[in-house]
Amino acid sequence: MSTLRPLFREPRWMALWAAMLGFMLDAMDVLLYVFALQTIRAEFGLTNARAGLVSSATLVASAAGGILAGVVSDRIGRKRTLIYTILLYSLACGGAATAANWEQLIFWRALVGLGLGGEWSAGAVLVAESWPAEHRAKAIAFMQSGWAWGYMVAAGVSALVLPRFGWRALFLVGVLPALLTLLVRRKVQEPEIWERRTRRAPLGDLFRPPLGRRTLLATLLTTSVLFAYWGLFTWLPGFLSAPAAEGGAGLDVVRTSGWMFLMQVGALAGYLAFGFLADRYGRRPAFVFYVVSAAVVTPLYGSIPRWAGDSAGAALLLLGPAVGFFGTGYFSLFGALLAELFPTALRGAGQGFCYNFGRALSAFAPYAVGAVADRTGLGAALGLNSGFFLLAALLIFTLPETRSVRLEEAGRTAGAS
Repeated sequence: MSTLRPLFREPRWMALWAAMLGFMLDAMDVLLYVFALQTIRAEFGLTNARAGLVSSATLVASAAGGILAGVVSDRIGRKRTLIYTILLYSLACGGAATAANWEQLIFWRALVGLGLGGEWSAGAVLVAESWPAEHRAKAIAFMQSGWAWGYMVAAGVSALVLPRFGWRALFLVGVLPALLTLLVRRKVQEPEIWERRTRRAPLGDLFRPPLGRRTLLATLLTTSVLFAYWGLFTWLPGFLSAPAAEGGAGLDVVRTSGWMFLMQVGALAGYLAFGFLADRYGRRPAFVFYVVSAAVVTPLYGSIPRWAGDSAGAALLLLGPAVGFFGTGYFSLFGALLAELFPTALRGAGQGFCYNFGRALSAFAPYAVGAVADRTGLGAALGLNSGFFLLAALLIFTLPETRSVRLEEAGRTAGAS
């Protein structure tokens, strides 16, 4: 029992648990809409493009929330910002259950997005600053794995609640994460490196030499993979449940949830494996391996209903974990890499801006895939995302390799590559 005590008492472990659980429950709240998408479409009479626009609005708002939370966390602290963002996405998810039309649904889901972006910005920098260089990528990977856990929780809750009580009851479940703020408030400490900061830096320093080039390139990198991710995973449940005439797999809601659950088992393994690979071999090689593999498996997965016939369900089940592993595991890069690119005074703002401005630009992805799907079917439309995975494989080489960087030294060699 004494060997487990650090997992629950050491400040770095408490920071990690809080950020991971916050991200897990954040993912659950965001993804409940994904699982309820076809039911909501039917109730409000939405096209694929309009339904995708709700997700796009969530992403745009999450970008604003993430950028704002990054700036705020540099001013008031990582812990307090984390508490506020968890409260926001929890209460907004419950508010979405009251939506009487498409416009109200967009409003509430946009507020969920504000909390989504903000929670990642505050949680990722909290973990990065709490862990030493040799274990930072692994710690971030553990935190990032919360998304896979949240996806699995959303799949399980959807399978239990949606067929019996409808999508409004499903969204009410999303209020429960607000209770996590009690743990954060009592148990989590601010990182020492933030407490020891000696100055504030103007936000404009992110966009001027020597940091400006680094900010631009990191933003382009996050944009490419976020476009690919949201274009793919927003529509995967819809692809699995849509009839064959619409380019889908024709699975019922329970099987769709089961297939997505197993895909997230693969994603969980992908997140954790990335952390070990990045700490051992470097950020660049691990990232390239993941995104090139994702570019290969994505169109293959979308084409299965066209060539597998009666075996399509089994083929989708078998390949799904690989889609989850490679199509999401690379996100473990960003909490470590972005923290290692910027100095403490601007770490929250830099990390929040690069990741979340990229998310804003990627908000077009669900709409784009939905619009293409209206013409070609969902399976073919999913292949659109492969090009963005390949672009990311090239962009990572425009940034420095940051393995073993001490955060006290981060940002001092911004001109290096």
